[in-house]
Amino acid sequence: MWRRLLLSVFILLTACLPACPTFAADEDEKKPASTKKIDAQKEKYARFKKAMTGAKLIGQFTVLGQKQGPLAKEEYTIRSISKLQGDYWLLTARIKYGGKDLTLPVPLKIQWAGDTPVITLTNATIPGLGTFSCRVVIYNKKYAGTWTHGEVGGHLFGTVEQLKPDATKKTEKPSKK
Repeated sequence: MWRRLLLSVFILLTACLPACPTFAADEDEKKPASTKKIDAQKEKYARFKKAMTGAKLIGQFTVLGQKQGPLAKEEYTIRSISKLQGDYWLLTARIKYGGKDLTLPVPLKIQWAGDTPVITLTNATIPGLGTFSCRVVIYNKKYAGTWTHGEVGGHLFGTVEQLKPDATKKTEKPSKK
């Protein structure tokens, strides 16, 4: 009799436990590891796109081999950024440095060091500006890296500021000099 009662209770508990919220598997635990990784990657890309769309990178750059006086200023207003294929993204930006002021789409490679994006250009020709190579890390509302333009190169660094939505439209048109 006791055995039958214990067996009935055991069967009842076994049948009810999966339906009990305390013992139900978490949604993430149900997903295969590859699906979790893809979801995390999509979330990382979405955060990056949101942080960079309508952002302004304001900073300075150095030129190696030149006597350093006041640092030269640079400014990049990112109008939009979208993921292309593989590691490639299309960034539409207003680029201001050294007397240049252009707005154009630039395809670039973004590689990741964990959760940190690294903009990577290797001998990429940017119309109206020339051929460049760079490695630029973006982290915690700051950027820093190295650049090369032909035989000249140096360092660059600055801050990433999020613009108000209407401010992006105002900065799209190159200023008249």
